Amino acid sequence: MRTVPLGATEARVSNVVAGMMRIAEKPDAEIRALYEAAREEGIDFFDHADIYGGSPHRCEERFGSALRLDAAERERIRIQTKTGIVPGEWHYDSSYEHIVSSVDASLRALGTDYVDVLLIHRPDALVEPEEVAQAFEALEAAGKVRAFGVSNHTPRQIELLRSAVTQPLVVNQLQLSITHSAIVAQGLAANMAGEEDAVTRDGGGVVDYCRLHDITIQAWSPFQKGFQDGVFFGAEEYPELNAELDRLASKYGVTPTAIATAWITRHPAGMQVVLGTTTPRRVQEAAEGSDLPLTRGEWYGLLQAAGHRVP
Repeated sequence: MRTVPLGATEARVSNVVAGMMRIAEKPDAEIRALYEAAREEGIDFFDHADIYGGSPHRCEERFGSALRLDAAERERIRIQTKTGIVPGEWHYDSSYEHIVSSVDASLRALGTDYVDVLLIHRPDALVEPEEVAQAFEALEAAGKVRAFGVSNHTPRQIELLRSAVTQPLVVNQLQLSITHSAIVAQGLAANMAGEEDAVTRDGGGVVDYCRLHDITIQAWSPFQKGFQDGVFFGAEEYPELNAELDRLASKYGVTPTAIATAWITRHPAGMQVVLGTTTPRRVQEAAEGSDLPLTRGEWYGLLQAAGHRVP
């Protein structure tokens, strides 16, 4: 398992992350099997959010109660959680009170004294950066959070937070897959009139911005066609992509899942791939793509097979 830097910190973390958003209804034994499969592959990073599981902190509670990690094992892994999305009357809340109370509830659910990384889950149009800064200061001083970041934020939204927040923002978790790859493809199509990928949607090159500012990109939904559209494996609208995935899987002696993972981990930004599976075998297949050496031609070939133009 290849490791990558966690933002500007001295820590290095696995470039494949075990996402825990689908464990709410899993029995303890299956959660333990999933955790053990991840650890056996060298994965030391586990991703949560307060909203995962259908009720607040449900997946965090299932993780904590099923595993009951001892102090030594807890220190060997990183637990990341997110806050800011409020279900019910759906809205976003990045106020001081909400951030701090959510973290306290996450710690109780997870059965731990601290989380390694806390992310603001979605950009909040009503954000007051000074309140976020106050919350981060309080959580850091209390030893409840060791590092901070964001999810789904544009460069300008990050800059707005940085105008008040003193801690480095070490992560930006963004949707990215071979087919959902505008944040990568738009740089290639720059200055190309009439090209869909030439349209800037993220406030100006979020991948390059994160590289320049030592922010680790975490790719969520790495196998999804689009936003909650299902996976691209075997999808009839992507015959060329699946043929190329199968060809490369045969060449390297792995599965298409490993190739799709490698397409992200091959990028020099040092990205992490956030898995959503609850199947240990799928975790193992993805882990095989952690350090798979796709050539430049193969990497660009996959992007083109997914329908993106490489001028």
